[in-house]
Amino acid sequence: MKARGALFRLSIAAVTVLALAGTVHALRPEPDVSQSLYLFGTLVEVEIHGVDEAKAKAAIARVDQHLQHIHKDWHAWRPGTLERLNAAFAAGESISVDPTLAKVLERGRDLTCASDGLFDPAIGALIEAWGFHADTLPEGDPPSEGTIAALIAPHPTMLDVTIDGTTIRAANPAVQLDLGAYAKGAALDLAEEDLRAAGITDAVLNAGGGVQVMGHHGARPWRVAIRDPFAWGVVAALELAPGEALHTSGNYERYLEAGGLRFSHILDPRTGRPVTDIVSVSVLAENGALADAAATALSVAGAQDWPRIAAQMGVENVLMITGQGEIFATPSMRARLDPVGGDFPAPVTLVDLPASPRPRCN
Repeated sequence: MKARGALFRLSIAAVTVLALAGTVHALRPEPDVSQSLYLFGTLVEVEIHGVDEAKAKAAIARVDQHLQHIHKDWHAWRPGTLERLNAAFAAGESISVDPTLAKVLERGRDLTCASDGLFDPAIGALIEAWGFHADTLPEGDPPSEGTIAALIAPHPTMLDVTIDGTTIRAANPAVQLDLGAYAKGAALDLAEEDLRAAGITDAVLNAGGGVQVMGHHGARPWRVAIRDPFAWGVVAALELAPGEALHTSGNYERYLEAGGLRFSHILDPRTGRPVTDIVSVSVLAENGALADAAATALSVAGAQDWPRIAAQMGVENVLMITGQGEIFATPSMRARLDPVGGDFPAPVTLVDLPASPRPRCN
């Protein structure tokens, strides 16, 4: 198959509510209430089912307040906690953060370990050098080979970070955090907690490549449609069980275009260069931080090594599309997908995951 341009993503329009046909309800159900919020350069759609409008709007307002706090303090390139944290690392100092951020950083360190460092939020300086340290698409030339070599030489990694309660320090001053590779998933996890605390049981959250659900949409599960990566249309539909998260990392929305080439924002921490052979990876998991981070790590692992990394990270449901149009999926993920029109745009190669032990990191 000839490689084609890639547009593989989950979107607001991809979340489809299935109506119950042929039934009559004596009482009109409460209409869905939805609102768009802003986080890290993308819109977050919150849709709540089955409660009155006032309760739904109050719950969304609670989520919005929390997301705005995250938007400020988790940004690596704007004034806030993460910026101060990076400055402390560079100076060899420790700093206290709020318990929520400390927990997110601890989760990021665990995911770095499980992925053999293919997902690593500590490469913020490298991300900045490529121009991906902003909400808008970068412009100009890519960093020189010398710059890349200098940034990867000290091998900054989350495993250099020590977390003692809410006190954070780094043994390596080259560590500069950028949470972009899992911030949306982690933020949606927190948004789910806020909704539950507000008494919401049925909702869907959608944020630029990630969809997470709570409960059901009436008598049916929430249903997500995955777009065809090479043509306008839908490849498959997928029903999400309560508490599931589906996140996609791809090389088609954030990139640097220079010299007639397009450089993906997904960087390999080992080489300091963008991923080139993977169009997108979708991961279905039980929480957003894991699904989001794993989608990035598997993109970096590539078509040969992703099964091992997936097994180490504890994700079983994976769909990968390469730049050559090849489609790979775990058997469990393939069983969840309902191809529209009866078939996929290319044959799906089923890949079993090995029995890989989890890495043990200090």
